[in-house]
Formats: sequence, structure tokens, C-alpha cells
Amino acid sequence: MSTDLQHLLLGAAAVVVLVLLITKTKLHPFLALALSALGLGIASGIAPVRAVEAFQDGFGDTLGGSGPTIGLGTLLGGILLGSGGADRIATVFIGSRPVKWIPASITAAALLIGMPHLFDVSFVMLVPLVYTVAKRSNTHLLWVGLPMAAGLYVSHGLLPPHPSPTLAVSAYGANTGLTILWGLIIGIPMAVLTGPVLTRIVSRWFGPAPDLDRGPVQSVSTEPEHRRKPASFTLALITVLLPPGLMLIGTLGTANTAEGTLPYQFFDACNSSVLSLLAAVVFAFFALGVRSGFGLGQLQKMASKGLAPVGAIILILGAGGGFKAMLTETGIDQLISDYAVDWAIPPLLLGWLVAALLRICLGSATVATAAATAIVAPLLSASPGTSPELMVLATASGAVMLSHVNDSGFWLFKEYFQLSVAQTFRTWTLMLSLQSLLSLGGVLLLSTVVHG
Repeated sequence: MSTDLQHLLLGAAAVVVLVLLITKTKLHPFLALALSALGLGIASGIAPVRAVEAFQDGFGDTLGGSGPTIGLGTLLGGILLGSGGADRIATVFIGSRPVKWIPASITAAALLIGMPHLFDVSFVMLVPLVYTVAKRSNTHLLWVGLPMAAGLYVSHGLLPPHPSPTLAVSAYGANTGLTILWGLIIGIPMAVLTGPVLTRIVSRWFGPAPDLDRGPVQSVSTEPEHRRKPASFTLALITVLLPPGLMLIGTLGTANTAEGTLPYQFFDACNSSVLSLLAAVVFAFFALGVRSGFGLGQLQKMASKGLAPVGAIILILGAGGGFKAMLTETGIDQLISDYAVDWAIPPLLLGWLVAALLRICLGSATVATAAATAIVAPLLSASPGTSPELMVLATASGAVMLSHVNDSGFWLFKEYFQLSVAQTFRTWTLMLSLQSLLSLGGVLLLSTVVHG
């Protein structure tokens, strides 16, 4: 057996071991990624100490690129949720519109609210509103809940600063502003099709209506209401749109100004995901926090609550970077790059396919993206005409394919909306599978005019 083939087989075995550790032994994804990476290095003949060093280097490099973005995005979302800004956006969008417009209205609201925050947190925050609207409009709970989940997951699956796309941006060396631009071009039509349109089509399959009186109760604040001003809808909307707006302005500005000039430096700063999110956090702190009468202690609690779920995600992202670094240390990434020249399958399609298979096996979109980028990143060097931004979207969209019983989101949707497993498959699973396929179609369509 040749040395090259032996290394490729070891790389494939490491991926298989990773899947088995997570699915069969129920090991935490961080430990599974770390053990798989270190096992690959040692099995390839690398000294244990050097294998650990390579893993640590990859861990640090990945978090250096994606950690601040995810942290600031989560911090922004915590202030938006805690101050009532997200609830204000949702209420204004839904209002007292006719029943037929509810799916479209809540999809749009969820797409905006989901931009700066983790899916699980945004979902739990919006569920009480879904029950309230369903009661008020006398409709099936899924008539409101399914399009809400669709809007949130478009943001979660395609747009930085969410973990999966942010990790892929770092792994592929993509431009964050362009990734958001192409993501919105694909994501907005996708939200329409998988939100209001799909809801109308599958409404006949909803099944028995859940008991609306058994829904979650919105938490009641202990702070007297007269001490606070209601969050401003305009300021809440500006808070959500400020980071992508600044990054898009930066991307367009740097493309049309001379490098080294003062305008270029300004636009380059706007194009930084860290600086754009930092500006939005500072804006939200005063516009939604201080202006609404919250004290510094309360704002700190909002921020802490928002950051709490991020710890495990950060560890997974870092370990994914360590796994990628081990593929480089063992030379497997170069072998993949060399062999990829003769492959007939386009890199965009392969990135989607690898991420989709890992998602189906592992259940976690974040872990699937972390492992897929480690495998697929070498293809970019072998395909210089491929846009790294589209590679981000292809990989991230593959990582939302076919959510089923090994995905925590599947059970979150099922339990909060009182559904059977069969109902969840024909609503939640169908919706996410359609999002993944439509996103892939949008990426391939854009690739005819967008190149690296």
C-alpha cells in the first residue's frame, strides 16, 4: 500500500471514529473532535507532543478568526432580547394583520431577530409570542410556529455571526461582508418559500391542533414597569441591521477606493466583522439599554445570559480547527488538493455533500461544519476560480440538511409545539431539508456569475 493511500485511509478512519464517538458513545463533540484529531496524528507517525502542539495551533487560529465575532454577536443578541427590542420587532411586524399574512409577517420578524443570536435562544424567546398570536387569530399553532422557525434558521444557517457560517468564513478565508450579501440574496427568497409558502402547502398535514393553554408563559420581570421605557422599534431595527449594513458598506467601499487612502481605511474598518459588531453592541447598550431605563447591573446580566450558551460552541469550533490543523500536519489536506484536480464533482457540490452527510450522522450543524471545512478547505487551492464566500454558503447549507432525531433542534421544535414525531418529520425536517436544497441551488446559480 502506498504512503499516500495509507494517509488518506487514516483520514477517512478519523472521520468514521468521530461519527462513532458522538453517535454511539455519546461523547461530547469537543472531546470527540480532540480524540479523533490526536489519534489521527499519532497513527500517522507524528510524535504525541507535536500532535498536541498542532492541535493547539489549529484551535487557537480558528478561535482567533471566529471567536470574537461569535462572542460579540451573542452579546448583541443578549441585549436585543433582554431589553425587549426583539419582542418589539416581532409585535410590530405581526400587529393585527389578517390571518393569511401571519406566516409572512412572522417569517420576516424571525429572520431579523435571528441575525445576531443563537437559534435556540431566539426560538425559546419567540415561542410565547407564537402561542399568543395563534390564540388571538384562532389558528393552528404551526401556522405561526413553522414560519417562525424557518425565518430563524435561514439566519442561523447562512449568515455570520452565527457559528457555522462564521467558522466556514474563517476556514475558507472568505470576506464576511460578501458572505452576508450573497447569503441574503439566497436567504430572503428561501425564507419566503420555506416560511409562508411551505406553511400554506403543508397546513393540510399539520394534524391535531395542540392545546394552546399548555404553552409556555412569558417570564415576568420583577422590575416595576414605570421605571422603563418601551424599546423603540426603530432603534431595535437599527441595532439588528447595523452590523450587516456596515460590512456591506465596507465591502462596496473597499472595492471602489484606492488602497492606502483614508476612505479605504474607513471602509476597511467597516468591513471588519469585529468592529461592526462592536459598534452595534455599543449602540444597543445605549439605545436599547440605557434609554429604556436599565441599569448597568441589569445590562450585565443580559450580556451574561446571552453569552452562557456559547461556551460549548466555542470549544467545538476550536476543536474543529484543531482537526483541520491535524489534516495539514499529516499532509492529508495536500493529498486531497492533489487528487481533487481530477475529480469531476464541483467543489461547491462536494462541500455541501460532505457537510450534509456529517449533519445526518452527527445531528449538529456546528460540528458538521467544523469537520466538513477541515476536509473540503484544500479544494479551494485546487480550484482557484471558486468563490470562498460561496464555499461558505454551500458548506453551511449542507450542514442543515435532514434534521432528525439526533438533532437537539428537532426535539426543541417537537416539545415546544406539542407534536408527535411524525408531525415533526413532516414539518420541521421537511422545512430544513428544503432550505438546504434551495440554498444549494442558489449557490450553484450564483456561481455562474460569481468567481473567486
